[in-house]
Amino acid sequence: LFTSGTTSNPKAVMLSHKNICKNLMGMCSMVYIGEGDVFLSVLPLHHTYECTCGYLCPLYRGCTVAVCEGLRYIVPNLQEAKPSIVLVVPLMMEAFHRGIMKKVKGDPKLAKKFNFGLKLTRGLRTVGIDLRRKIFDSVHENFGGNIRLLIAGGAAIAPELMKEMQDMGFGCIQGYGLTECAPILALNRTRHFNNRSAGLPLPGVDMKIIDPDENGIGEIAGRGDNVMLGYFKNEGATREVIDEEGWFHTGDFGYIDDKGFVIITGRKANIIVTKNGKNIFPEEIEFLLTQSPLIAEAVVSGKEVKEGDSIIHAEIFPDRDTVDEDPELLGLDLTDEKVLEKVQAVVKEVNSGLIHYKMVRSVSLRDTEFPKTTAKKIIRH
Repeated sequence: LFTSGTTSNPKAVMLSHKNICKNLMGMCSMVYIGEGDVFLSVLPLHHTYECTCGYLCPLYRGCTVAVCEGLRYIVPNLQEAKPSIVLVVPLMMEAFHRGIMKKVKGDPKLAKKFNFGLKLTRGLRTVGIDLRRKIFDSVHENFGGNIRLLIAGGAAIAPELMKEMQDMGFGCIQGYGLTECAPILALNRTRHFNNRSAGLPLPGVDMKIIDPDENGIGEIAGRGDNVMLGYFKNEGATREVIDEEGWFHTGDFGYIDDKGFVIITGRKANIIVTKNGKNIFPEEIEFLLTQSPLIAEAVVSGKEVKEGDSIIHAEIFPDRDTVDEDPELLGLDLTDEKVLEKVQAVVKEVNSGLIHYKMVRSVSLRDTEFPKTTAKKIIRH
């Protein structure tokens, strides 16, 4: 299997039967998967996330796998297969949530009923009564009516979005892994989870932070029987990521909280270092920017303005539907000056909550989506 190639050229990863089997046993000891479960396989099988978790895991547990006919057929395939579990990437979860909320907001009466349902179920859950599936039955029917678990991976996902899906009765958890780890290193449980976290280390997996700074943030490393044999015909690259003690250096930065949850702050290759030596994780700023419905996608980078110094630049792909919902912007090109003014207002609001050296100082717009891998990750190199 090959790495996704989001930050560098793809590398061939050698995974043994032991790597994969240990990963399967570890993940299934944390999340219950039963013989009656039906998986809808949407993501590409040549990526280890879908291959291990969405194909080999159901075989291991004796489940049914329905293969999606393509992204445009997700909704009819959900209706047809009536799956109980779907593996998703953040873009898919966001699309599910956006579709639900668009329908709700389009009907004032439905919106009122929906919001009352949220308040009612939240209140009832405080006294141990859970009626989410019953009250939001019509929402679940749009997804086939049987989904009990949406498992997100591949990139960070907004914790607020996860909570809103959970409030409607969808079980939502996220995990963290890499192709080199077969792939799972950490995973949230269905009853013991942290929506801001990538999860707890799998059984048999050790995790630590290398060279943490004053905030406890450093490079995440993992060690266990799930770590690859090495890169195919590339011993030099293998030695760069697996040290003498067997620790795999992930290239991701983050920290481990007091409850053992792994919190990812960004990718090592993407870090922007200021003239004063401050580290800026672009993913943090991108996440804040894309919380606005006006911004569909954003890539933050350092833009050199003079020798040895740089400013934070954001390249933004505006959301077509949101632009057209604004009477002042209806029909305008996504790169129009008026659209830019609206986007800059969003950026200004985001900047108000950032420390000065993290503030976005430069903005540009694009009228097409960013190029992505088949796993729907933005290609950054």
